[in-house]
Amino acid sequence: MRLPPGRFLARVTALPAIAVSAWLLVAFPLLALGLFTPWIALILGAPAVIAAGALVPRLIPDPDEDVPWWPVLLVLVITVAFAIVQIAYHAEALVIRRDPASYAMYTVWIAENGYLPIPQQRDLIAGNDPALSYQSLAHYERGDAIWPQFMAGAPLITAIGYWIGGLDGMLVVTPILGALGVLTFAGLTARLVGARWAPLAALVLALCLPQQWVSRFTYSEPVTQILLLGGLVLAYDSLVRRTHISDRWSRDRTLAGIAGLVLGLALVVRIDAIRDLLPVVGFIALLLLARRGQALPLLGGLALGVGLGLYAGYGLSLPYLEYLSDSLDPLLMISGGVILAAVIGTAVLWRYGPPHTDRVRWLPNTVAALALLTMVGFAIRPLLWPDHGHGSDFTDGWVAYVQSREGLPVEGSRTYYDMSLYWVGWYVGLGTVLFASLGVALVLRRLTSWRDPQWLLPAMLLVWSVATTLMRPAITPDHPWASRRLIVLVIPAFVLFAVWFLAWLTRYCAIAVRAERDASPVRALPVVVAAGAAVAMIGPTAITSFAGIMGYRQDVGTVAATERLCAALPDDASVIVVDSGMAGNYMPLLRNVCGVPTAALNDATPENVDRVVAGIHQRDRTAVLASEDWDQLTSLAPESEPDRPFHVVAQMDPSTLMAPPTGHWSFVGSVWITVVPDP
Repeated sequence: MRLPPGRFLARVTALPAIAVSAWLLVAFPLLALGLFTPWIALILGAPAVIAAGALVPRLIPDPDEDVPWWPVLLVLVITVAFAIVQIAYHAEALVIRRDPASYAMYTVWIAENGYLPIPQQRDLIAGNDPALSYQSLAHYERGDAIWPQFMAGAPLITAIGYWIGGLDGMLVVTPILGALGVLTFAGLTARLVGARWAPLAALVLALCLPQQWVSRFTYSEPVTQILLLGGLVLAYDSLVRRTHISDRWSRDRTLAGIAGLVLGLALVVRIDAIRDLLPVVGFIALLLLARRGQALPLLGGLALGVGLGLYAGYGLSLPYLEYLSDSLDPLLMISGGVILAAVIGTAVLWRYGPPHTDRVRWLPNTVAALALLTMVGFAIRPLLWPDHGHGSDFTDGWVAYVQSREGLPVEGSRTYYDMSLYWVGWYVGLGTVLFASLGVALVLRRLTSWRDPQWLLPAMLLVWSVATTLMRPAITPDHPWASRRLIVLVIPAFVLFAVWFLAWLTRYCAIAVRAERDASPVRALPVVVAAGAAVAMIGPTAITSFAGIMGYRQDVGTVAATERLCAALPDDASVIVVDSGMAGNYMPLLRNVCGVPTAALNDATPENVDRVVAGIHQRDRTAVLASEDWDQLTSLAPESEPDRPFHVVAQMDPSTLMAPPTGHWSFVGSVWITVVPDP
């Protein structure tokens, strides 16, 4: 049966979140059980994704508006074009310097082995020699095991690409996920603003530098974006029809449960999604007070997804959560307080009824004014409250280094969090920031006037996320790296509210034109306003991207160099990294990708090297020393000739603090190895 364009757009924009959630529901338990192998995952996961993709979209109601085909086709063209460009420019980040390669190493390990944690394999190296260390960047040593950093969600998805096409296949999965994030955002815009405005929103998001940038790496942000925006899409669809809490089970309740599950599963991907989900708890309390039938299914789905996320964190990523404890523990306490307050407030208001805020005539204008004043506060914040204090000597040192490169006053403690609103302006333009500020003020005014209830959950979640993220981005402030913190919800929120304001302004102008008796001079006013505002949004966004860092690929040649490195190692090799400078960067590459037991020598003295090498030979293994320094290897093993199978000279992203990133820096990576003969 041929789908009408409105129904097709509604269903296809919900599919990414449905498919990702179905896969995670199968893949994560398999990983927890140590059974995440290609065939088991295919046999169980593929039918789950196909069934969910075939059945769940049938629950989605048709849109109220009459949708033509042209916005649907434009959204699809933008999505496909985005995917093609990002695949063509995808990065090859495998050497751990920042987070992308950490996710890549996580992916390779679970795709090859199907379980966690990573064994240290001391028995294949030199036993419990005290000079050896097994910890490296993004890999924590605990007892006899190694635990990779971060949550399992994103690697569980990029593992599909690794199974299909090896390292290259893994690296092109995230560009596809980034494109699906654009598609999902178009669906949310179509529902909240109108299908005819969805292409503009999709285009601005697709053009902005952070969306392109995170989609070229193995980051977790594109997956989180799909789940959170997709959860809002499904929640909107579930609430289109009003049902009472005492009514029989319906498709709306099923869809509400799925929406809650999709939102909760974001926690399997990123632990900080806890903060973004707090408004959903308050919204469920409001649904209960309104006696809506979708309240309990939404709560059940959310609880299931969050439960899986907490197990993912405390079961498979505990050392990572311990590392984050200074910020995570207060967040968990706040979350507990929010849940307790929601329970108590719901119980009290269930008995006595909610307050009649509609009788407070000054409230809507006050809320709108407060929203605008808040944005003004973020704008003047750098002048009044410059932010300091990273809490990390390493971060202080890195910020001081970037400041010296840029000719800024060297003040390593400077966090630049007060610049967060300007970061948004860099990437989507000040016009979008202005339109979004006016848009959120009007949306909140309408909500407090008891109008546009479909905006309540999106506004609660997006406004909360924008406010808390801009207040404290909690990330190293150099760009483009810091833009990660903006791309999941902050930039989509600004674009969404800006497009909503543009649609409202266009309708307002159209009404004004119709009210004029002789409207011929101003008949084109709505078109002019819409076109001018759209250019004001698209222009700066495109300029920042095209003049920035989008014209090159990062770390090109790393895949080929890694394959040469692995091929150069004997099958029974036990690798000792004697260069303390390279150990943290390359140990996961040797262990996870090449599949050889690997350890770092804390003090590479000849005595320690001889003892460890002798221990390897006693186990009938081939001892291999690795270093970035040829001279070091020749001095430690003069009887062997070093080889350099890994050598990369490539472009890498720069770091900037006070302006959008432009140009590139250089990455030079080398690994020399030498096989120590058994005497």
